[in-house]
Amino acid sequence: MKFSVNWLRELVDLPASVDDLAHLLTFAGVEIEGIERRGLNLDHVVVGQINASSQHPNADRLSVCEVDDGTNHKRQIVCGAKNYKVGDKIPVALPGAALPNGLKIKVSKLRGVESQGMLCSPVELGVSEESDGLLILAPDAEIGAPIGSLFPPDTILDVEITPNRSDLLSYVGLAREIGALTNKTARRPEIASPAVVRNESVQIAAPRECPFYSALRIENITVGPSPEWLRTKLESAGIRAINNIVDIANFVMLELGQPLHTFDADKLQGGIHVRLAAKDEKFLALDGRTYSLTPDNLMIADAARAVAIGGVMGGEDTGVTDATRNVLLESAYFLPSSIRRTARMLNLPSDASYRFERGVDPGMTLGASARAAQLIAELAGGKPATETVVAGEPPSAPADVTIRYRRCDQLLGVSVPHAEIERGLEGLGLTPVAKSADASTWKIPSYRSDLTREADLIEEVVRVHGIDKIPATMRSRFTPVSAADRDYDFETHLKERLSALGISEARTSTLIPRSSNSGAFRAAAHELRNPLSEDHVALRPSLLPGLLATLARNLRLGAASIRLFELGRIFAPQDGSEERRLALVFCGTVNAEPHWRANSKRALDLFDIKGALEAATGAPLSFRRANNDDLALAATIEIEGKSIGTIGQLNGKHAAEIGANAPVLIAEIQVSALQKAHTLRAAFSELDKFPAVTRDIAMLVPDELTHAEIFKVLQDSDEPLLERVELFDLFSGKDTETGDVARKSLAYTLTYRDKNRTLTNDEVTVAHAKIRERLQRELRVELRE
Repeated sequence: MKFSVNWLRELVDLPASVDDLAHLLTFAGVEIEGIERRGLNLDHVVVGQINASSQHPNADRLSVCEVDDGTNHKRQIVCGAKNYKVGDKIPVALPGAALPNGLKIKVSKLRGVESQGMLCSPVELGVSEESDGLLILAPDAEIGAPIGSLFPPDTILDVEITPNRSDLLSYVGLAREIGALTNKTARRPEIASPAVVRNESVQIAAPRECPFYSALRIENITVGPSPEWLRTKLESAGIRAINNIVDIANFVMLELGQPLHTFDADKLQGGIHVRLAAKDEKFLALDGRTYSLTPDNLMIADAARAVAIGGVMGGEDTGVTDATRNVLLESAYFLPSSIRRTARMLNLPSDASYRFERGVDPGMTLGASARAAQLIAELAGGKPATETVVAGEPPSAPADVTIRYRRCDQLLGVSVPHAEIERGLEGLGLTPVAKSADASTWKIPSYRSDLTREADLIEEVVRVHGIDKIPATMRSRFTPVSAADRDYDFETHLKERLSALGISEARTSTLIPRSSNSGAFRAAAHELRNPLSEDHVALRPSLLPGLLATLARNLRLGAASIRLFELGRIFAPQDGSEERRLALVFCGTVNAEPHWRANSKRALDLFDIKGALEAATGAPLSFRRANNDDLALAATIEIEGKSIGTIGQLNGKHAAEIGANAPVLIAEIQVSALQKAHTLRAAFSELDKFPAVTRDIAMLVPDELTHAEIFKVLQDSDEPLLERVELFDLFSGKDTETGDVARKSLAYTLTYRDKNRTLTNDEVTVAHAKIRERLQRELRVELRE
């Protein structure tokens, strides 16, 4: 909401500078979004009067006006606006004027007719964003006076009000807040308490949506332009002046925070009925649009038809016009949720609905009506009725709240004097009910329904005391590393290693669509009781469906090499228990882009994803062939004989479903099992000073003998000189001499080294012979010379 500093200054003594005021409010939790300086100091721009107007001879949309600029010189000015009439006073930019938008005025011809200046709109003068027509000035403005005399310098604060502080959506409310923060007394207009009466002329059929309604008839009004002071105040808040009656209602809304509405009383038929709309009921609103309503919408009606959408907007048929002589002034309290629902459903936000949906002050309903009636009597010559007709009851006042001084000091970490606590709460409008040495009880005003607990009062105390006055203290303490810390550190380390291998992290939704229950890795996922959409109906039992969907999107976009991983939570199909999993998906070529060092490309295969898992996890993984309907090649991932995951290549059917024309490799593994077996640690060693000696060993073995078994024998040979073992050749086939027994040929390179000296040939020969003998003895291999 926009606040004029000049207007605020009428209600409370402000700090010395606007910056100090903005700082004060910001530290009290009232955010200042912007500060705008206004006021006109324009040379050669004066108040003028239109004495005559005629159609432009060569343009349908232009008029030729005769304007009096106060110098007895009748200026001829061509104008394109349509919102004026002869006799109106308007801003005139004379030749030589330079407007804020950069336009320089000079005598010129428009469609062959000389124009000796320009008639200005609000946006051209920079006083508002309104550009639809001329700025019509007050009838009492002095012809020829500088335009700056009508627009004194002012500063506008653009204040962001949080939804719980609806009391600040008025000048009186913000002035009260400033007064409490500066220990000053805020001023407010004197409002007499109106006399009320209850009769059948106002009836409420929807008491939940409208607990309280008042109507006051005002007769013999004269509708016309508002005085300059009223127009200035409205324009400072960004509201366009319309006529004195509508402007008064808007002024009271800004001043006191209570929206009002004025009906042309002579256009109403019978009394006021507050009811819910009928299904598909149509309503023509003041904005000229017809709205289709539902029974959720609150309506204000007379005996014949609806005349307003309650709390949102009035109707076109009963609006105040220049011919209006009698008005009915509405002031009511509406249920915030009802107004919010209606404004959203109809896409019809208004200044009134903005306040009603946040909750206005129930105690100001009759006061705002009396204030508006007083101003209508002064500015429009109206005669208010002696009694205001009311129906219903306003919401009850908030319950009393007690604050304990010791508890206040504990929460704030600083001792605030009791007298300062009480002075601050009284400044905010709270009334003491009971006091003792340890606590005090306070009556909460009707405009602060957000104060319901002791903590709320303590928050008000710290805002008034000044949060910047509370010294910072070191409250951190040493805490031991928890299991959650270790889990987080391990997963972070795991992600870093996978990223360092060039694998991109993906994050997919834990909620999956129904379609995920078919295709690859289908499982009986636990469905939600109230899903938000068909795309989010069940909890994922695996990370792979989401990763495969991501792979499919990347393939459609033309990616040539895709390597993805995700570390996240899955929900077991059996009991819905949560488990952390790591999943990888590879597809495409190893070298996606041409490179001068690697001209050939090869497709990613099972060993690429297997190697990535081993390099990143640092766990002693083993792999055992398995059967899986979704995989062409499949293996279980094991640690010490216990299965902890699956690895393999997607079969052709499922690969085709996602549009892959290269092998799709997948792996999924339990993170908790990885963490328990994690052995990878950063290790540093000096460069070897002495050379290594390598010897090859080749053997024929049965096809069922695995590389892991052979490698284990070589590693466990207890040979201190053996440094490294590498497999460099594999050939499979049938032994024609022994029949159909499947055998394979394996060849290894063994590296020998001593860290303290250079090995001799004889030493290496002896060590190598021992290993050959061990292989023959334990595995019955046939060595190839």
